[in-house]
Amino acid sequence: MSAEAWVWFFMLVSAASLLMAFLFSRIVLAADTGTKGMQEIAAAIKEGAEAFLKRQYSTIFLLSLALAVLLFVFYYWHKGMDLAWKTTVAFVVGAVCSGIAGFSGMFVSIRANLRVASAARSSLNRALQLALRGGAVTGLAVVAMSLLGVGGLFLLFGGMQHPQTIPYQLVGFGFGASFVALFAQLGGGIYTKAADVGADLVGKVEAGIPEDDPRNPAVIADLVGDNVGDCAGRGADLFESTAAENIGAMILGVALFDKFGVLGIFFPLVARAFGLIASILGIWVVRTKEEGQDPMSALNRGYLVTTLLAMGGFYVAVRFLLQNNLWFFAAGVIGIVTSFLFVWITQYYTEYRYRPVRSIAQSSVTGAATNIITGFAVALECTALPVLTISAAILGSYYCGKQGMPDISGAGLYGTAVATMGMLSTAAYILAMDTFGPITDNAGGIIEMSAQPEEVRKRTDRLDSVGNTTKALTKGYAIGSAALAAFLLFSAYLDEVTLLVKQKHSGDPSFASYTFSHVDISKVPVFIAALLGAMLVFLFSAFAIKAVGRAAYFVIEEVRRQFRENKGIMEGTAKPDYGRCVDIVTVGALKAMVVPGLLAVGLPVAVGFLFKFFATPADSTIGAESVAAVLMVGTIAGILLATLMNNGGGAWDNAKKFIETGQLGGKRSEAHKAAVVGDTVGDPFKDTAGPSLHVLIKLLSTITLVMAPLFL
Repeated sequence: MSAEAWVWFFMLVSAASLLMAFLFSRIVLAADTGTKGMQEIAAAIKEGAEAFLKRQYSTIFLLSLALAVLLFVFYYWHKGMDLAWKTTVAFVVGAVCSGIAGFSGMFVSIRANLRVASAARSSLNRALQLALRGGAVTGLAVVAMSLLGVGGLFLLFGGMQHPQTIPYQLVGFGFGASFVALFAQLGGGIYTKAADVGADLVGKVEAGIPEDDPRNPAVIADLVGDNVGDCAGRGADLFESTAAENIGAMILGVALFDKFGVLGIFFPLVARAFGLIASILGIWVVRTKEEGQDPMSALNRGYLVTTLLAMGGFYVAVRFLLQNNLWFFAAGVIGIVTSFLFVWITQYYTEYRYRPVRSIAQSSVTGAATNIITGFAVALECTALPVLTISAAILGSYYCGKQGMPDISGAGLYGTAVATMGMLSTAAYILAMDTFGPITDNAGGIIEMSAQPEEVRKRTDRLDSVGNTTKALTKGYAIGSAALAAFLLFSAYLDEVTLLVKQKHSGDPSFASYTFSHVDISKVPVFIAALLGAMLVFLFSAFAIKAVGRAAYFVIEEVRRQFRENKGIMEGTAKPDYGRCVDIVTVGALKAMVVPGLLAVGLPVAVGFLFKFFATPADSTIGAESVAAVLMVGTIAGILLATLMNNGGGAWDNAKKFIETGQLGGKRSEAHKAAVVGDTVGDPFKDTAGPSLHVLIKLLSTITLVMAPLFL
C-alpha cells in the first residue's frame, strides 16, 4: 500500500470509530429510564454536572484564548508568520478537541447512569453491557479524535510534501490538549473529592447513615463529582496522552526517514487505528452470567480479546510500514506486556484480596492513626514494582530498536516509541473500563436514593465494586503510559533543540553535525533547574490537596448546619438542600484550579528564559539544557509521587470496602470509622493530585517542545 492509502486507512478507521461511538450512545439512550423517583435523582445529577462543566470550560476557554494570543505573538516575533499561524492553529485545535473529549465522556455518563440503574432491576448482564458501552463512547471518541486531529493537521500543513519538518509543527496540538486537560482534571478532581470527603465524614462517621443515603445533603454533589472528575477529567487526560505520544513518536520517526520514508512517521497513527478496531470488537464480546460469575471476569475477557487483536494489528503495521522488522514488533510486544504488568501491579496493591489492602484494614482495628501509618507505608512500597517495570520496558525496547537497525543512531529511541504505541494500543478499551466506574457508582447511588429492593442494590454493588477496580487499574495504566511517553517526549525535545541550534548557526560548518544529547547536572544552573523541577511536582500536589481540604471544610459545615437546623432531614420527613453543597464545591473547585495550573505552565518557561542569560560562547545552550533538567527530574519525581498517590489512595479506599463486607466488625464499627478516615485522606491523593500529575508530566514535555525557541 502507498503512503496515501495508509493515510486514508487511519482517517477512515477514526471516522468509523466515531460512528461506532454514536451507535453505542444510541443503544444506551434507547434503554429504559426506570421509575419517576429514579429519573428525578438522575436529573439532579445531570443538572449539577452540566452546570459545573459549563462554568469550568468558560474559565478554561478564557485562559486558552489568552495563551493562544501569546503563543502567536511569540512565534510571529521569533519565527515569522508561517510558523506562528500553524502553531497557534494546532494549539487551538488541540484545546478544542481536548474539551470535546472531556464533554463527550460526561455527556453519556450522566445519562447512562439512570439506564444502568434501571437495567439492574432485572438483569446484571444487561446493566454491565450498558455501563461498558456507555464508557465505550468516551474511549472510542477520545482515541479517534486524537488520530483525526493529528492526521488532519499533518495533511493541512503540507505533511505529504514536507514530512521531515511538519511533525515538529504539530507540537502545538499536544500543548493545547495538555493545557485544557490539566485544568479539566484538576478542577474535576477538586470537585469530586471535596464533595466525597464532606459526604463521608459527616454522613458515615458522624451521622452513621449509609453511603448515598438521600438524607445526606452532600450526596448529589458526590454523585456529580464522579462524572466531572472521573469522566470529563479522565477523558481529557487520556486524549492529551494519545495526542502527545502520537506527535512524539512521529518526531522520532523523522530520524529514520532515510530508512522507512514517510511510513515510519505514519506508523504510530496506523498502529493506533488497529487498536481502535481491536477495542470495538473487545467491547462487543463482554457479557456475564446473571449469578455466580464475577463481572470483572467478563471485562478481563474483553481486555484479553482486545489485546490479542491489537497485537495482531501491530504485526500487520510492522510488516507493511517498518519493512517486517520483527525487532520493532518485539518492542511493541514489550509495551503491551508492560500494560498487563501495570494492571496486575495495580490490582495487587488496591484489591482487598491481597496483602497490602488487608494489612491496612487490620491496622484500622487500633484506630485511624495506625490506619494512616500503614496506608502510607503501603503507598511508599508500591512505587518499587512500577519503576522496575518501566525501567525494564525502556531498556528492552531500546535494545530491540538498536538490534533492529544497528547502523542508525536514532533506532533505539524509536524502539521505545514503538513500545509506547504498543502500550497504548488498547487505550480505547481501557478508557471504556474507566468510565464504566463512575457510571456504575452513580447507578448504585440512584438505586439507594430511590429505595429499590435489596437484591437490586446487591447487583449494583457488584458492579460498583468492579468499577472501583477498573478506575484504579486505569490510573495505573495512565501513569505507566505517561512514564514511557515522558521518555519519548524528552527525546523529542532533544531532537527539537538540535534542529533549532542547527538553524540558528546554519552558516557555520562546525554545527553541521551538532547534536544536543547531554544534560550535565554538574553545571550549577542545570542542577538548580533540576531541583526546581522536583519542587514543582510537590508544590503542585500541595495546592491540589489543600484545595480539596478547603472546599471539603465548607461542605462539612454546610451538612452539619442542615442536620442541626432541620431535624426532619434525619427523620426522613424533610428533603435536604442538595443544591447548596453543589454550589459550594463548584465555586471552590473553579477558584482553586487556576493557581496550580498556571504554576505548571509558568515555571519551565521562566527557567528556560531566565537561565539562558547564563549562556557563554562555549556553552550557548545552557537555557535549553536547564529546561531539560526541569523536564527530566520533574518527570521522575512526578512518576513516583503519582504512583504513590494513586495506589495508596486506592488501597485506603478498598480497605474501607473490605471492612464493609462484614470483616473486622463491619459497618459502623470502630474499625470502619478509622477506615473511613483513612479513605478520606486517600481521596485527594487518588482522584485529585495523582491523576493531575499524569497531565503535569506530559504538559512539561509539550510546553518545552513548543517554547524551545525561547530558551536559545
